[in-house]
Amino acid sequence: MSPRSRIALMRLAIVVLALAPVACRSLGESPGKSPQLQPATVEAHEDAARAWANSARRASTPAAAGRAWLLCAAHAYDALKGGAASSNDMASLATRCTDDFLVYALTQNRSWSEGPLRVAGTELSVEFRQLSPYLVPPLDVTLARQVSMEVYRGKRYSTDGFGVPLALLGKRCEDAPVCSLLPPEGVFRGATAWVETDAHGRPVLVLSDPLRTPQVTIGASHYLLASDTSAAWARGAQTSKLHRLGVWGLFGGREVGRRAGVFLLEDYDPDKKPLVMIHGLGSSPLMWAGLSNEIWGDAALRSRYQVWHVVYQTNAPLLVNRLRVQGYLDAAWKALDPEGDDFARSNMVLVGHSLGGVVARMLCSDSGDVLWNAAFVTDAGRMQAAPSDLAIVDATFHFTAYPGVGRAIFLAAPHRGSPAATRWFGRVARVLVGRRAPEIQSLRRVAQANPEAVQPVLLDRYLRGWVNSISTLQSAQPVRAAGERLMPREGITYHTIAGALPRYDFESDGVVPVASTLLDGAQSTLVVRYGHDLEESPEALAEISRILHEDVACGPGWQWELERSRAACEAGAPGRSAAKGRPESR
Repeated sequence: MSPRSRIALMRLAIVVLALAPVACRSLGESPGKSPQLQPATVEAHEDAARAWANSARRASTPAAAGRAWLLCAAHAYDALKGGAASSNDMASLATRCTDDFLVYALTQNRSWSEGPLRVAGTELSVEFRQLSPYLVPPLDVTLARQVSMEVYRGKRYSTDGFGVPLALLGKRCEDAPVCSLLPPEGVFRGATAWVETDAHGRPVLVLSDPLRTPQVTIGASHYLLASDTSAAWARGAQTSKLHRLGVWGLFGGREVGRRAGVFLLEDYDPDKKPLVMIHGLGSSPLMWAGLSNEIWGDAALRSRYQVWHVVYQTNAPLLVNRLRVQGYLDAAWKALDPEGDDFARSNMVLVGHSLGGVVARMLCSDSGDVLWNAAFVTDAGRMQAAPSDLAIVDATFHFTAYPGVGRAIFLAAPHRGSPAATRWFGRVARVLVGRRAPEIQSLRRVAQANPEAVQPVLLDRYLRGWVNSISTLQSAQPVRAAGERLMPREGITYHTIAGALPRYDFESDGVVPVASTLLDGAQSTLVVRYGHDLEESPEALAEISRILHEDVACGPGWQWELERSRAACEAGAPGRSAAKGRPESR
């Protein structure tokens, strides 16, 4: 044995002997006490960390291994705090030991609060550092790497670094206006965990938000935290019933109506643009998993946008859905920014798919009398009906562009109607889809009291209340046809993305014709070889990302980031057009 090896072996023996009392206390003789870390030198902590890691691998029980992994992480942290020469190795060891400790700890208890925590007879402290204030403990804790990415089709966005990424779930709060804007399933947020030691040398398990505090300072060095921006919402999606409820909501199920509204997928930030996503017919916000994941996984977009999902019951007619979504947005802003002076309030971006795309266009438009005149031959002031009914009908057919919208993206939206609404399955759906919306009952009562005021072609439908989301997507429906003339108000930039499939000669995505999705005046138009579920297309997601990056560069409140961004803004993103509805060559 070389002299250097003998010296190393002697040092290790000394450390192990010094740790013997600690080992007895922490591994079973005194299970109620927190372990004390005795070594005083950096080198001793380094050797102790490695020794406890070896001990954990040879441990005879999972509990003994768990305690040894905890002590390994704590000694590695103290070595880093003292300025370990092999800091990178110690940081990696600290992370590995923390990970293995958490694997064991979470088999014993997944519900954590701040303060003392006993794991297999060993006490430590849990500290929440810079976590979302929307999280209400106790928190359900899951290792991020154990969360399935099926909802994102396997795509995970994570970065390596110090600490172990986690997915946290907390209950929805009940004591503030913002609570109603949080998902009923709970609040999901990412975090990163690592082990520190307190002033007395006792282990402290820290849970921190790596997006709020991207790095941790240990001693004189800074370490970037590991992060996983995909796991938290994927964990939430696993518990959600929205996909099933969205389908039932189309056929009159009331549960999705009780859950309707705008929901924040992250903490409200007054300085970030809300990206408001509006799903389509019979769908739910779960359809936006891929796009939401792309936003969170792109540091530039994540720092400028906040993701909002809209839930609404899609059995109601188009104009009723527009009115309802307007009400959901109003309620959100009343809770978040009652003064109406936040940057976010005047810089919204709408993204709508299918029916949601048409709703988004209507939110960008001024109706004037176009829709009213398509439905009625008499002014509302001359009708005889309950004032509440007349007010609802008037608000449905008369509206202005929703204030604060600066940009909109329409995906596979049937702006000129869909033939699917008139085919046999469309006719069946029109019978099955619920027509009991309160707004439709108001319209029915107004028509019954004023039959002479209704356009003759619509009178029978209005008298019977035969109006729903399917019927209002028919190409020949008079009010829908009149609505084609409503374009986003001047100052609102808009984009169209369409799908086209070979079996339809690239003229349709199987549900909506390409020609129905295209709009004059769009800043950019892209047609991709994909079906109606366009939100899952990699090309469509890349196009939305491109548009949002351009929006960041061109929008108010931000500096020009690149000279070519200025050129793109002035040129209106050249090269993104579709000729005669044919897919652009990529």
